[in-house]
Amino acid sequence: MIGLGCMGLSHASGIPIPREEAIKTLREAHEIGYDFYDTAECYTGIYPDGSIAYNEEAVGEAIKPFRKDIVLCTKFGVKHMGDHLEFDSSPETIRKSLEGSLKKLQTDYIDIYYQHRIDPKVEPETIASVMKELIVEGKIKAWGISETSEEYLRRAHAVCPVTVIENRYSMMARWHENLMPVCQELGITYVAFSPLANGALTGAYQSKNDFASSEQDFRPNMPQYSEEGIKKTNELLDVVSKIAEKHRATNAQVSLAWMINKYDFIIPIPGSRKLKRLQSNFQAGNLELSKEEIKEIDDKLSTIEFKVFGGH
Repeated sequence: MIGLGCMGLSHASGIPIPREEAIKTLREAHEIGYDFYDTAECYTGIYPDGSIAYNEEAVGEAIKPFRKDIVLCTKFGVKHMGDHLEFDSSPETIRKSLEGSLKKLQTDYIDIYYQHRIDPKVEPETIASVMKELIVEGKIKAWGISETSEEYLRRAHAVCPVTVIENRYSMMARWHENLMPVCQELGITYVAFSPLANGALTGAYQSKNDFASSEQDFRPNMPQYSEEGIKKTNELLDVVSKIAEKHRATNAQVSLAWMINKYDFIIPIPGSRKLKRLQSNFQAGNLELSKEEIKEIDDKLSTIEFKVFGGH
């Protein structure tokens, strides 16, 4: 299964696209077959006229015709403060954030409500207790944690079962693989964000200059787009592209198929502003790689140490 990461329509990928265009793209994605939509309270950008682009508002308007047919996910607990993130997962903030998200998303319940990042000031048991209350109240169906550790996950899960975790994962970002056996043991779905390493695994970007100049585009400053990073990426893509050619597939499709062929409990959530890429990404869910092809990729990965955004 391939889910839809909605973030890039209005946040971190340059100037937000016009709201009506975002709505149109999200509705076209549903026509393609997407039924797992991922957004967050803090996914915002600035339109050219200076107004705020709220990702949740575009998603909420877009999904109205098919709200009951999709899994809608959003997140709380993070504020972007220029050069850093601010975390607040206090019970009061959670409830205030939820009411704001419900209003922007034009719905009376969230299917999966994530703690966006661990707040060191709040114990996981406290978060889980609030989630349990919200589930009983019918405001959320299930909950998850983004960028969790094993200890935090187990402590939270003991109070209120965690349905999903959402951690960074791609061929180039594998430091959470220790959580795969934990997810399997506890019956938890692993949602992989940035499964294409912020576009690096598509092979489409060979220089920082390939990105439109915008302070709202975070990608040019990511380590995978340094001269060294691009060189390492291309070394990996030499292997990936040969496998892609055999299957008449793209590098991105092989990159997505690599993880869903390895783990039956993983849902990658790539995103794009372009319909053709959304179609191509979704089709990756039907691509079957052989054990030999997966091993060939894994063997190559064992020889390269990547530095990517969000890594160690």
